[in-house]
Amino acid sequence: MKIFIDTSAFYALLDRDDDKQEAAKDAWSKILSAENILVTSNYILIETFALLQNRLGVIAIRAFQEDIVPILNIEFVNPEVHQSGTAALLAASKRNLSLVDCVSFEIMRALGIKTVFAFDAHFKDAGFQAIP
Repeated sequence: MKIFIDTSAFYALLDRDDDKQEAAKDAWSKILSAENILVTSNYILIETFALLQNRLGVIAIRAFQEDIVPILNIEFVNPEVHQSGTAALLAASKRNLSLVDCVSFEIMRALGIKTVFAFDAHFKDAGFQAIP
């Protein structure tokens, strides 16, 4: 099964102080043991790198880059998907919904991905099944 991975899940895996880390580790272990295809986007990577650098430092980025990124299938956002995500963001008119979220939804729909590893409620709101 293809599973999209969101920044919220990556962060929970890497921050020992995150209250969601145990749930993230349990979910990650199950996801990996089932040999799922892990998908994310270059926008998620940029967002994750920025969050890790700001909150945890370069060592966390290095761990992410060396231990997690190599097992991901990275979808690079093209201009059409970026534009669709932008249009969806403007149409939704929600303050806490991000462009990265809307682009992620577009990618998931285009690839037929229904499941996401995320702690961001916007994915459930958009009709996707969230793990955990």
